[in-house]
Amino acid sequence: MANDYFFCGIGGSGMLPLAMIVQAQGNRIEGSDRSRDQGRTPEKFAWLEAHGVTLHPQDGSGVTRPTQTVVATGAIEETVPDIGAARRAGARIVTRPELLSQLFNAAPASIGVAGTSGKSTITGMIAWILHQAGRAPTVMNGAVMKNFADADHPFASALIGGRDSANGLFVSEVDESDGSIARYDPTVAVVSNISLDHKSMEELRDLFGGFTARAATAVLNLDNPETAALAQSMVEGGRGGAVVTFALGNDAADLSAHDLEPLPAGMRFRLTDRAAGVDRAMILPVPGAHNVANALAALGAVRAVGVPLDQAVMALETFAGIRRRMEVVGTAAGVTVIDDFAHNPDKIAATLKTLHAFDGRLLILFQPHGFGPLKLMRDEFIDGFTGLLREDDVLLMPEPVYYGGTTDRSVGSEDIASGIRAAGRTAEALPSREACGDRLIGLARPGDRIVVMGARDDTLSVFAAELLDRLCASAG
Repeated sequence: MANDYFFCGIGGSGMLPLAMIVQAQGNRIEGSDRSRDQGRTPEKFAWLEAHGVTLHPQDGSGVTRPTQTVVATGAIEETVPDIGAARRAGARIVTRPELLSQLFNAAPASIGVAGTSGKSTITGMIAWILHQAGRAPTVMNGAVMKNFADADHPFASALIGGRDSANGLFVSEVDESDGSIARYDPTVAVVSNISLDHKSMEELRDLFGGFTARAATAVLNLDNPETAALAQSMVEGGRGGAVVTFALGNDAADLSAHDLEPLPAGMRFRLTDRAAGVDRAMILPVPGAHNVANALAALGAVRAVGVPLDQAVMALETFAGIRRRMEVVGTAAGVTVIDDFAHNPDKIAATLKTLHAFDGRLLILFQPHGFGPLKLMRDEFIDGFTGLLREDDVLLMPEPVYYGGTTDRSVGSEDIASGIRAAGRTAEALPSREACGDRLIGLARPGDRIVVMGARDDTLSVFAAELLDRLCASAG
């Protein structure tokens, strides 16, 4: 029997794919989004309507029946009109993590991908391997998987799996930042790395430790001290047989990569599978050592559900990547524009290290995704940029995205920029993203790469495309 679901914030990177999965199970979908009301990313909402989703203003007018299930983001905010309307109508309210974890835990087999960095890419890699292996997985990703994106599916962040529930395999990103990782009971738990992001290290150790303890198999990174310690504690606790480890240049790991060689659009390396005695060359078509580590994580995960190594490697060699993960928008006037999701110190470091494997000055726009992370990780941001910016690189920062509310705004972009300048690198905080764009165009010269960095704001991709257009116009 079909149920009625109303997604509050349906255009969000975590909401849209979940809505598509729920719709594919035969349910009716309605929703609202503040971005739609403000006229942002209209093509996304037109696509949703074309795919049978009824959209309403986010003013409570769409929630009228007790039979509706209203899906809210991680926190149920009573000030959102749809939530108030749900209370009045007697409708059931669930959070996105509650609904996703229910679907995930109901699947006969599941792979949960967690960690501070790399989740979307590892999830996309696993999805492509399983799809190519004919396993028809259901996949919930927080980003668009380019292998599955086409004219009919421009927002391919979800994959609708086979109907055979006996063999159903559910793959999902799992988030620790809101604590919802505690809701998931995976067959296979992947943890890419653990580092300071939204919670204290003590809280993170508890959350990730519980996540791996509930899994039949844990795939863990020996290159990260926290995940290596997690692997060690599982071995000491008598669960060594449930652990698959991976690492770069470390033969002690079950899966390891050696002799990494950067290519213009990827990485060449030697892959070693210790148990199988396999040592083979591999070319991954996405750049960066961090993506080699992501590939090892994916190989460990699919091995745990029975996909042979050769078959998995063949799929990875045609992996197209994830949208907004060092995505080249284009080149004009000798300047390349790159759109990137990096927003915490680890992700920023991975991007800068990868881009610095090749010559060329970096002109970076970094838009923080909130005032909270700036305050929590102020020193880490300053130290990270200072250590990785080269002498001629330039960092520009507008203020964080702010949609109102009671957020502590005591630490802003200038606090980060001034700290970086004090350490001898070039960084400026400007009042708006538009001002940063003008400055980037004014600075750009042939051979430069402009990098647009930031998360949780779909308009960053539009901004990157506009920069390319401006460069084209100046070249013409």
